[in-house]
Amino acid sequence: MKFLTRTVWILSFISLLTDVASEMLYPIMPIYLKSIGFSVLLIGILEGIAEATAGLSKGYFGKVSDSSGRRAPFIRLGYTLSALSKPLMAVTIFPVWIFLARTVDRLGKGIRTGARDALLSDEATPDTKGRVFGFHRSMDTIGAVAGPSLALLYLYVYPTSYSPLFLLAFIPGVLAIGLSFF
Repeated sequence: MKFLTRTVWILSFISLLTDVASEMLYPIMPIYLKSIGFSVLLIGILEGIAEATAGLSKGYFGKVSDSSGRRAPFIRLGYTLSALSKPLMAVTIFPVWIFLARTVDRLGKGIRTGARDALLSDEATPDTKGRVFGFHRSMDTIGAVAGPSLALLYLYVYPTSYSPLFLLAFIPGVLAIGLSFF
């Protein structure tokens, strides 16, 4: 499988680890937020702002990455912001800080996505592009399955103990940051 270059493998494992971290938290996020006093309306506003941040920043940072011709700094910064935001949600219960942490997580996604996809595209030929992106997506999906599974196991043993789960989700995020330097 010579279409799987070192860069494709690394980016795919980074995505897998980041998805493990993120998907450990997404299913329990509304329950956690409700337990610290957020109303359903406030949870909806928080998620709307966070996702709007990701959506709007993808185009902007993709263009900046293209203009600069550099990919790695955007990828590294994006994954770092996402990883650092996880423990922040466990440390504080103040709504402003929760909004900030959640928005920083999604801003990280916006910063990294265009640069990561461009780097994957640079690693592929016209004949291998589908396989490269398919492999990357499959690794991402494995992380999306592993994350909730790990969270479910954790919550089975420690029901309603949400804050430590945010700290545990930091571990695969840190591993992803470390991989980004390769």
